[in-house]
Amino acid sequence: MRTESTRCCVVGGGPAGMMAGLLLARQGVEVIVLEKHADFLRDFRGDTVHPSTLELIAELGWIEEFLSLPHSRMPDVTVSIGGRAVTFADFSRLPARCPYIAFMPQWDVLDFLAGKAAAYPSFRLLRSTRATELIVEDGRVAGVRATTADGPLEVRADLVIGADGRHSTLRDQAGLEATASSPPMDVLWFRLPRREDDQVPFFQGGKGALVAIDRGEFWQLAYTIPPGASEELKTAGMSAFRERVAGLAPALSDRVALLGDWDQIHQLTVRVDRLRRWHRPGLLCIGDAAHAMSPAGGVGINLAVQDAVATVNLLGPILRGADVPSDADLARVQARRERAVRVTQAFQVGILRDLYPKETADDTAGHVPPIFTVFKALPPLRHLMGRFIGMGVRPEHIEHPGV
Repeated sequence: MRTESTRCCVVGGGPAGMMAGLLLARQGVEVIVLEKHADFLRDFRGDTVHPSTLELIAELGWIEEFLSLPHSRMPDVTVSIGGRAVTFADFSRLPARCPYIAFMPQWDVLDFLAGKAAAYPSFRLLRSTRATELIVEDGRVAGVRATTADGPLEVRADLVIGADGRHSTLRDQAGLEATASSPPMDVLWFRLPRREDDQVPFFQGGKGALVAIDRGEFWQLAYTIPPGASEELKTAGMSAFRERVAGLAPALSDRVALLGDWDQIHQLTVRVDRLRRWHRPGLLCIGDAAHAMSPAGGVGINLAVQDAVATVNLLGPILRGADVPSDADLARVQARRERAVRVTQAFQVGILRDLYPKETADDTAGHVPPIFTVFKALPPLRHLMGRFIGMGVRPEHIEHPGV
């Protein structure tokens, strides 16, 4: 078995893992990031880059280069339910250099972060490397074992950061327990060609609910369904599903025939949970590994990046020196980030619950969330919601200079 040693091993090359690895290397900390795939090209990953994340990239001095990548911009969130349009969040007054959500393929975002990280000599990204087992010695996590194309690998580290997503191997092996909330929906992702003259609302409610994301040459579409209802839709048949989509987005009615079979549709089984304890000696979980989020608002990526920044702000100076982060040091990260997670999950699961169908025959126009009525009556509140969605409960900032 090949063995590597490093100060910090980050498991997972998603937004949380790549940002943590990049910022640690920027401080001169030796870090190895393990990514189980050979590249970042996966369909139907979240592709929202919120104003708070754009602000972090601006603080690092890379915003012009980042925004030169193909993307679209959303200055507000307007939803249409039963033909009634309501602006739910307005980002125009945010105290940020980029007051909008940027829609950018996540693989482009991750490639950008990986490219910047590669400029630091203390950074290494090992692709096609799947972490399989924690190394535990004297009650403390001392690294991970992994499989690679070249055989087994052991990475010894003073700190392991688990950023391996909502199906985290590390958090299960560490015995970290989660508190689960009842998710309001599952999501069926698919794509259809886009035309320049298309008029498709970002969110359309009616017989179900449909989110449309402009990806340039095509629409990335998310059809929300009651939890566990996918088999019922499949039994009804693809023709009935096409009718549902056309009913919500008439502009796409001439293209729904391109949905020929269920292999074109990717199901996301939504889970919302939160670890009671994000850490044990030598191991810290962040991002979806610590708190799986609903896709509502696209805020999961934002929270994952904020977790990474807080982690490096608090632990980077320790790792840059000769000490090893104590369990109390790891607890400080959870203490800083947990309130933001709790508030955001309560918003996703509770306040927005009526936005989604209760059963497959449900018309969501019949149970508009009360908060939408308030926003229609008091339009200035949309700026407060813009701050909540765009910046988060506790936005983080880059605190330490690079080497």
